[in-house]
Amino acid sequence: MQFNRRKFLRQSFASAAGLAATTMLPADAFGRGLHSTNRPETIIIPPENRSGPKEFIRFSIIGLNHGHIYSMVEALTGGGGELVAVYSKEPELLPNFTKLYPNVKVAESEEEILEDQSIQLVASASIPVDRAPLGISVMLSGKDYMTDKPGILTFEQFEEVKKVQKKTKRIYSIVYSERLRNPASVKAGELVQAGAIGNVVQTVGLGPHRMRPGSRPYWFFEPDKAGGILCDIGSHQCDQFLFYTGSRQADINFSQIGNFNTSDYPDYQDFGDMSVRSPHATGYIRIDWYTPEGLATWGDGRMFILGTEGYIEMRKYIDIAGREGGNHLFLVNQKETKYYDCSNVYMPYGEQLVSDVVNRTETAMTQDHCFLATELALTAQKIAHTLNV
Repeated sequence: MQFNRRKFLRQSFASAAGLAATTMLPADAFGRGLHSTNRPETIIIPPENRSGPKEFIRFSIIGLNHGHIYSMVEALTGGGGELVAVYSKEPELLPNFTKLYPNVKVAESEEEILEDQSIQLVASASIPVDRAPLGISVMLSGKDYMTDKPGILTFEQFEEVKKVQKKTKRIYSIVYSERLRNPASVKAGELVQAGAIGNVVQTVGLGPHRMRPGSRPYWFFEPDKAGGILCDIGSHQCDQFLFYTGSRQADINFSQIGNFNTSDYPDYQDFGDMSVRSPHATGYIRIDWYTPEGLATWGDGRMFILGTEGYIEMRKYIDIAGREGGNHLFLVNQKETKYYDCSNVYMPYGEQLVSDVVNRTETAMTQDHCFLATELALTAQKIAHTLNV
């Protein structure tokens, strides 16, 4: 018994000494600083010294119903497009547009633009239910088409668009702007392609928006005209899942929709979520219209990309209680932790689309990818379980 007691005391003193010694070691030597609060390395990406676009096209606008049209025009003109004409069924929407683009010709009808053989592409942000029929007319007129999302509202439209696109070989490009027109999203794509986080196995996309009913037109609250929340905003997220995971086929695991806070419009959906999978990756998507007024922007849009060797987080529009502005990207992998200010990252979509129109290529986005992202969103909308308030 005496021997065992002495042995116990010796072991206890040795353990205590060992614990004391570890407190004097650098944090990196013990679990690599599991509780370190050191800030990541900051990288402010400088503007690129780029030459002008190599290709040029003439394009026109039909439909001004959503403000995204201005970003679409910016992408095209910055990429080598010349704005020729604009037509709007609603004349009250024209003054703001022509004020910004005073040299644009105001067409008297859609036909005037469709029959102009000098025009190579038509862009539209018309009422969503009208976008696919317009796109079919555009392709049949021998022109390429660029539309705001949702670019297709029903499976009937979807099948007809695919049939005409295959027949005409024209481009039907849907602007999934949360990726194509966001600098942080572009940089994330570059990092993923470079293998910075290994093989991507999951994405988690959060797409909150602010609800201000007075700023929205009547059609916005009618699903048969605007699409449901998963068809609409969900298409952004489906596009990102496919792109960052490199998936060419995918299915919907589950989807849900609800109206919890917009009682004045009972058919509207202000919440939706879904799960998507491909043969090698999974994704979760949540969308809502609950951004509080206290936030300094319309939504704290975030995307998480999980890889086998690290992860990326994007805070696209705001870093609450953190850095100013938007376009924030955080990278963590086996070698480093970095923060990227992506504000100066060049967004190539417009220039790539112009080049595709001229050269009949698919550098901006393959047609299969464009259609698959929309098919996933349409499927999620169709099979969604309605949550009770």
